[in-house]
Amino acid sequence: MSTITAGQENSHPIEIYYENYGVGSPVVLLAAYPLSSASWEKQVPALLAAGHRVIAYDRRGFGRSSRPSQGYDFDTLASDLNILLTTLNLTDVSLVGDSMGAGEVIRYFGKYGSKRVRKAVFISTMGPFWLKAEDNLEGWDKSVFDGLKASMQQDRPATLRGILNNAHNFDVLGGKLVSEQAIENFWNVAVDASPIAAVKCFDAWIEDLRQDIPHIDVPTLILHADESDRVLPPAVSSHRMIKLIKDCKFVEFKDAPHNIQWTHADRVNEELVSFLQ
Repeated sequence: MSTITAGQENSHPIEIYYENYGVGSPVVLLAAYPLSSASWEKQVPALLAAGHRVIAYDRRGFGRSSRPSQGYDFDTLASDLNILLTTLNLTDVSLVGDSMGAGEVIRYFGKYGSKRVRKAVFISTMGPFWLKAEDNLEGWDKSVFDGLKASMQQDRPATLRGILNNAHNFDVLGGKLVSEQAIENFWNVAVDASPIAAVKCFDAWIEDLRQDIPHIDVPTLILHADESDRVLPPAVSSHRMIKLIKDCKFVEFKDAPHNIQWTHADRVNEELVSFLQ
């Protein structure tokens, strides 16, 4: 079991679990909430076949990483990513973030710049700012996020199942592009995560990433569904992101759900491998 130490709580180390495959140009994969590095099972073989070294890790509180009571803000999560890159001495790396993982990559650029980074990929991206404010009328009311937190605290297993169903448009695509067994597998991973992390991550979702995005100065790819994405519609996320990144390619997936890396894995892999070559 490979881990790095990203701090401590109550004298106990906070360990971040990662998996490290292959040789070649390094690609680091950051998973969506509420999943783990296992969510990349359809991408890892394609990236290895293309000659990449692939590193996938579990966000603190999820998967096989430690479960501290704090540190679920984007500053701390970006610091965990930086510790991973520096500990493994990774340079000329491609960062691939899915949904919340994209938010961590965006904050990484804002805090640490691009000196270690070759390219960036955002899948079903979060950002630039999800909370409605006077200067961000496209955002959503805070009551939406407060409701999610309350629902998670009241019945976490049911709330997670609802999130996963929406992430796959299961009422439409169930039995076609995603099986009941796949949803059950995702749910098993999600419900096994820290209950504290499951709630506190919602606070990161409403962090303002607009000041971080201008620091993304490497070639960037954004893959996103159209308005069929029920979790992060592109109108409030990727469509705004592409206006703020200078060197950015955008690929839209028609009639697709939020988790395109599972339901549309072949096309995601094709775009990913082509961009990173």
